[in-house]
Amino acid sequence: MKFNQVTIKDIARELGISPSTVSRALKDHPDISVATKKAVNDLAEKLNYQPNIVALNLRQRKTNTIGVIIPEIVHFFFSTVISGIEDVAYTAGYNVILAQSNESYQREMTDMKALFNSRVDGMLLSVSRETTNFDHIESIISKGVPIVFYDRMYNSPTSSKVVVDDYTGAKEAVNHLIEQGCKRIAHINGAPNLVISIDRFRGYVDALKENKMDVDDKLIVNCSSGTFEDGKRATAKLLALNPIPDAIFANNDPMAMGSMMAIKEKGHKIPQDVALVGFSNWFFGELMDPSLTTVDQPGFEMGQEAARLLIRQIEMKEKDEDFDPQPETKVLKTKLVIRNSSLKKQTKKK
Repeated sequence: MKFNQVTIKDIARELGISPSTVSRALKDHPDISVATKKAVNDLAEKLNYQPNIVALNLRQRKTNTIGVIIPEIVHFFFSTVISGIEDVAYTAGYNVILAQSNESYQREMTDMKALFNSRVDGMLLSVSRETTNFDHIESIISKGVPIVFYDRMYNSPTSSKVVVDDYTGAKEAVNHLIEQGCKRIAHINGAPNLVISIDRFRGYVDALKENKMDVDDKLIVNCSSGTFEDGKRATAKLLALNPIPDAIFANNDPMAMGSMMAIKEKGHKIPQDVALVGFSNWFFGELMDPSLTTVDQPGFEMGQEAARLLIRQIEMKEKDEDFDPQPETKVLKTKLVIRNSSLKKQTKKK
C-alpha cells in the first residue's frame, strides 16, 4: 500500500471491515469486539495512523489555533512578543500559526485571508507600516473572527488592544535629555500613519513645551520605513544644520543605531557633541559603543496579555454564539534604560 497520510479507509480496506467499524474501534466503542479493537489499534500503530485533526476540528467548528501576523520577525521587540504569545497559547492548548507581513499592506491582506481560510479561531495583529486602509481587517471582524491588536493598531471600536504607553515613554526620554543639559533636541520620527509614531511624537513635543523650549520643525525628520538606513540618512540631514542638534531622540532603536553611525562618520562624539536615545530596547543596543540609552517595551508581557484577551474571547464565543465581547484596551508601562549614549553630565565629570 502506498504510504501517504493513512486514513480510516486505508485501515478498513486492510482489515476487510467498514470505515465506521474502524472509527468506533479507535474510539473504544462498547459495540466493537475486543479482538476487532486490538486488530484495528495494532494496524493503526503499525501504519503510524494519525487522526485528521483538521477534519475533526471542522466538524467541531473549532481548530484550537490562533493566527498571529507580525510586521517583522527580525525585530527583537516582536520576537519577544511572539514568545509571550506562545507561552500563553500553548499552555491553554492552542497552536499558533505565524505570518509575517514584512511591513507590506498587500502581504498583510494576503496573510489575513490565508489565516481566515485556515479557519483559525482568532487573530492577533500588529499592522504594517504601509497600512492606511483597514477594510480588510473590518471584513474579517464582520465574519465573526475575534481580532486583538498588539503594539500597532488603529482605532477599531470593536476590537481589543494591548499597547505600551508610547506617549509617556517618549516624554521621559526627552525629559532625560533636557536634564542632561541638551538645548537643541532633534527627533527622527517613524511612519506618520502609525499610532505609535503619533504618540511618541506627541511625547517629544509636550516634553519640550513643558520645559519652555521651542519646537523647531528643522529638527524633526520623518522616516516612513524606520530602518537603520533611515536613521543614518535622517541624521546626515540634521548634522548639516548650523548649529547641529546636541541630542537626537529616535522613534526606534534601529534608527538610533543608524544615527549613531552617521554621527561617528561625521567625526562627532557621543554623547559629548550629540546625545542619543532610542526606543524599544533592542538587545544589540547594549553592545553598541557607546551603549544606547533607550525606552524598554515589555514585549513578552504584551504577547501574554494579547493572547489571554484573544483566547478569553474565543472561549466565551464557544459557550455562547451570540456573545458580543466588549473591547478592552490594556496599556503597559515603559521603562527608560539609561546608558552611555545620553549621559552628557557624566562625561563632563570625568
